[in-house]
Amino acid sequence: MILGDARSGKLADNITGFGRALRRAGLPMDASRISLAIESAAWVGLDRKADLEAALQSVMVSREQDLEVFAQMFSAYFRNPELTKQLLSQMLPKAAGEAPAVPRKARVQEALAARKPPGQTAKPAEDEVQLDAAMTASENQRLQQADFQTLSASEYVLVDRLARRIHLPLPRIESRRTRTGARGHRIDWANTLHRAVRTGGEVLTLSTRQRRMQALPLLILVDVSGSMERYARLLLAFLHQATRTTPRKVYAFGTHLTDLNSAFAHADTDLMLACANQQITDFAGGTQLGTALTTLRQQHARDLVGRRTVVLLISDGLDTGDASQLGQELQWLKRHSRHLLWLNPLLRFEGYAPLATGASLLHQHAHGMLAIHNLNKLEDLAAAMAKLLKI
Repeated sequence: MILGDARSGKLADNITGFGRALRRAGLPMDASRISLAIESAAWVGLDRKADLEAALQSVMVSREQDLEVFAQMFSAYFRNPELTKQLLSQMLPKAAGEAPAVPRKARVQEALAARKPPGQTAKPAEDEVQLDAAMTASENQRLQQADFQTLSASEYVLVDRLARRIHLPLPRIESRRTRTGARGHRIDWANTLHRAVRTGGEVLTLSTRQRRMQALPLLILVDVSGSMERYARLLLAFLHQATRTTPRKVYAFGTHLTDLNSAFAHADTDLMLACANQQITDFAGGTQLGTALTTLRQQHARDLVGRRTVVLLISDGLDTGDASQLGQELQWLKRHSRHLLWLNPLLRFEGYAPLATGASLLHQHAHGMLAIHNLNKLEDLAAAMAKLLKI
């Protein structure tokens, strides 16, 4: 047998270690999947690296967005052919002078970090980030300004929790409906006569009616393409909590439009994310905003209520679809909404200019462009929106 007896060899321990590393990287992993991975590896053998990778991937990955993470983890474990006998070692093999061709994701780098045996302590490196529940002022400030794209897995979890606590006090406007008030300009005859009954029919004061205040309805469009992977999940969690008292319609788009309103109906944010993950089938793919907006116009045009809706379009503008279609659909969207606001994470780069075709069209039609790449920008989002809305 090529792999040896799993009952006496190290195959089971090695694949178990690999499964634990994947779990540290954020993949859902349990004992049953690891057991299937061990059995799959025994069936396909080690003759062909591609066969082994396909076998492990088929039983250890269940979400499309985790495919790239698995590929990078597998490549790191198998990049040195001499380590084939040390199948899926928990220690990252170091090859002298060798650098990975593709930069690894932050959660992959953290998951691959070697762990010391129990009882053995190591002096942390000067540049190593040590996270604690009670953060110091400097660490808290660093995370407030850290770009979501650069966070490690543990930092991302912490920032995700902090983002859910950020309030988004959206501007309120006067509605057409009125109520009894002290500063109205119209006399409320019904209430005036009702109060006159208490004084024997004598009208001593005149009640007035004033307009009710209401929140502007929101239409949220979230880009879930590959370049937006690190931002999409965190921003969905943030918006789920921040807009829970505001009339809203939420859609995700990549290669097509996905309705997330049923997911956002859940009160629990984690449950919402789980439902959204099941509904989104084009996660980490391409971006065709024009096609998505066409679907929105044809099937969900009623979500744009009386040109009072504020559209929050969250994207980096790296569109791969038809430019003419995108331009026409953006014109329609702008014409049927109160304001079209572009929330762009690429504003993290100093001197950023929307030179790409999709970004140029968004910049041309949007009423304003706002940054949302770190916690500080999310906290300033309400004030920035109020300034653009001129309320």
